[in-house]
Amino acid sequence: MELTIARAVLLICCAANFIPQSLYYTHMLQLNSYRNERYWKWCQDNDKRLVSVRTLLPALLLPAMYLPELWCLIASSAVLLLTAVLNIPKKAKKPLVFTARVKRLLTTLYILLAAVLVVCWFVSHLRCVGIILILSVQIWPWLFVANTVNLPLEKHIANGYVKDARRRLREMPDLTVIGVTGSYGKTSTKTCLQALLSVRYNVLMTPESYNTTMGVVRTIRERLRPSHEIFIAEMGAKNPGDIREICELVSPRYGVITSIGEQHLETFKTVDNIVATKFELADALPADGRLFACGDNEYIRTRLTTHAPACPVTTYGFEVGDVKIRDIQVDATGTSFTVTVGGESQRFVTHLLGAHMIQNLAGCIAVAVALDIPLEELVYPVRRLKPIEHRLQLLPNGFIDDAYNSNPAGFRSALDVLSGFEAQRVLVTPGMVELGEKQESLNRELGTYAADKCDIAILVGERQAPPLKEGLLAGGFPEENLHVVPTLTQGLALLASLPVIGNRIVLLENDLPDNF
Repeated sequence: MELTIARAVLLICCAANFIPQSLYYTHMLQLNSYRNERYWKWCQDNDKRLVSVRTLLPALLLPAMYLPELWCLIASSAVLLLTAVLNIPKKAKKPLVFTARVKRLLTTLYILLAAVLVVCWFVSHLRCVGIILILSVQIWPWLFVANTVNLPLEKHIANGYVKDARRRLREMPDLTVIGVTGSYGKTSTKTCLQALLSVRYNVLMTPESYNTTMGVVRTIRERLRPSHEIFIAEMGAKNPGDIREICELVSPRYGVITSIGEQHLETFKTVDNIVATKFELADALPADGRLFACGDNEYIRTRLTTHAPACPVTTYGFEVGDVKIRDIQVDATGTSFTVTVGGESQRFVTHLLGAHMIQNLAGCIAVAVALDIPLEELVYPVRRLKPIEHRLQLLPNGFIDDAYNSNPAGFRSALDVLSGFEAQRVLVTPGMVELGEKQESLNRELGTYAADKCDIAILVGERQAPPLKEGLLAGGFPEENLHVVPTLTQGLALLASLPVIGNRIVLLENDLPDNF
């Protein structure tokens, strides 16, 4: 009886150790888009998290196997219980979302766990402890197994959703679809465009950062109604062909390319691949459609020269464009500027900050005018635009929240905004990620650029901080005003302890998700 109870306790302790950690790794798989190759890359980049004293603690089950049977089971249970306590996942910035896919994944995973525990119940105590050792010493590979087992089912389910979305679109032949893509500025542009077009049309846009094929499919299936006249689809990409896939689904008539730059180089490898992928939107537009693109962007200008799309093109920008931005003035309350379209000019005022935000807004104005909304009708909706959450959002507490995934051009623009304030200027940032082999050099360059744009710099984390620090010091930044901290929470605590000289403005530039 004692041995039976001890074995039951051991299996319970095994499950108690396995389940919380499996939820953490499921979260990491979700943040890596359920793609095994991205999850594997994350595992390689985070080997210190995966292989540590805490995660290898179940290896103590090996010497426990030399104890008498009852004490072996008791000692093994104690080791697993201690491992479970030490590996309780920390509170996440963006918690695991228990979608239907996650529930299916966990069901498969826990069926595998149950099968292993059933085997453990019927074998000798030595084999039982040995199997549990293999199961518990490293839990992250089990997510590979469960995800791989589920892939055929997930593909079948996804195909069904796509077919349903196609059917819904076919039933709305008069729906005008506008695709929005770019290395950065997609969500801001989409949000502003929806606000401006709503002056005259019933507009649906993909919410938040729903910019994958399945995100667009979900929007169509859950939100698209017969009353909608315009559908704005944000189109993101981490691999060539991603945007083409979305275009094949929604058949856009109009397209907006906000900008192109060095982002997601880990998967794209080269900027040329990024350019070709973003222009998959332009290639998908019909001859009677129109492409709107930022003329100030060198990559866009070059591509338009060498690979002109079949449809007409309208460019916009400060320096180059059919739609020109002039006389821009910025202060703490926002920005005023003039837009000229086809010889007609109009002065606008907005609460948005940053040159790239005004570029994006000018692109939205260009689209609205092409869809028969006069410039004067856009003055009020432009004034009513609110800062996009986490994108150069000026908060009442003196923070400029630019925490959404950063990029070189956006980082520079945010630093320019910070430098314009007459106050104690503080930069808090972990730097930039997903830049492949250029990650260190680009962070170093941004550090140098930031040297005369801020008075205090708080760098967060171990990976990006060294090149940022090198760049700041190379740019002449005073070392006594430079601080490096492990986490954002510690950085904000340090900031609160520093003396305030006059007014203080704090730029929070990028806040890495939980998988970094």
